[in-house]
Amino acid sequence: MPQLQPIVPVILSGGSGTRLWPMSTPAMPKQMLALTAEETMLQLTARRAQGERFSAPIVVANAKHAAMVEAQLEAASATADALILEPIGRNTAPAIALAAIAAGSGDAALLIMPSDHVILDVPAFHAAVEAALPMVEQGWLVTFGINPHAPETGYGYIHMGEEIAAGVHRVAKFVEKPPRDAAEAMLAAGDHAWNGGIFLFRADSYLEALAQHDPETLAACKASMDNARHEGKRIYPEAEAFAASPAESIDYAVMEKAERVAVVPVKMGWSDLGSWDALHEISELDESGNSHQGEVIAIDTAHCLVRSDGARIAMVGVEDLIVVASGTDILILPRGRSQEVKALIEAMKKRG
Repeated sequence: MPQLQPIVPVILSGGSGTRLWPMSTPAMPKQMLALTAEETMLQLTARRAQGERFSAPIVVANAKHAAMVEAQLEAASATADALILEPIGRNTAPAIALAAIAAGSGDAALLIMPSDHVILDVPAFHAAVEAALPMVEQGWLVTFGINPHAPETGYGYIHMGEEIAAGVHRVAKFVEKPPRDAAEAMLAAGDHAWNGGIFLFRADSYLEALAQHDPETLAACKASMDNARHEGKRIYPEAEAFAASPAESIDYAVMEKAERVAVVPVKMGWSDLGSWDALHEISELDESGNSHQGEVIAIDTAHCLVRSDGARIAMVGVEDLIVVASGTDILILPRGRSQEVKALIEAMKKRG
């Protein structure tokens, strides 16, 4: 069967990444930061979809970040084919619809990637994409299931059904973030994967599924793109029409409802980098189990994650801490509790 050429990378860069405060902020979200390597998360995402199999990417981003996105992509030799600038955040289902329309609404294969995830084994990722392509050509919507290594309760899961092609399974069911005992049972069963939010499908297949299952979103996105303003490669969807779209994820709007949905399980060193604990887990550690970046002095200190973009941090006789300094803000909390940063942000909002 002829393979689709080329694959169009679609990079979703609209998130604010507040769980990595204080370094990640609405003005400088985590995808714009160099957290795991010399390049930023956005640049690493663009690089993993470069080469003869891929076209120039379509990037969907917050309009406030336009210049920053363009500069970072240019530095990574990954100039976007189109930069779609959302006037307001409306979650992933509408964002992907904008990209599918910008790609021509036809048989182009779209590889949907969040801009702020880590994939350490890029060849394994590429192999999973190749395995999915024959089903994508037939109109299937494919997601990539992350090989689970722990009973995580913070991720959604995918129950994998029968194998319908080499390395490709029908999705039996999407499972909400489970309680601990359910997560342990799914891990033990061996037929579940984490839902990593990475997808591959034809533009027309996605838009047809959206028309069937979420026509309100499709109508709003079409209207906003029909009346969009174009400035070179920048596309500004018409704000009022786009604001009429429901704020819905692709999982709820399409993937959980569509008939022909498949999953390719893959072990590729993935992390959504959703917390400072997640960063510590994938970071290089010194002989005392510390991960540090910036000007840090640590004596008799173990199993800490320490980050600073300016202030000098000095630590003596502590362990299992997360310490992050950015500008005039400093975060200190025990390792294992970094998901609570979200509650901290809410408390600060209430204080103005």
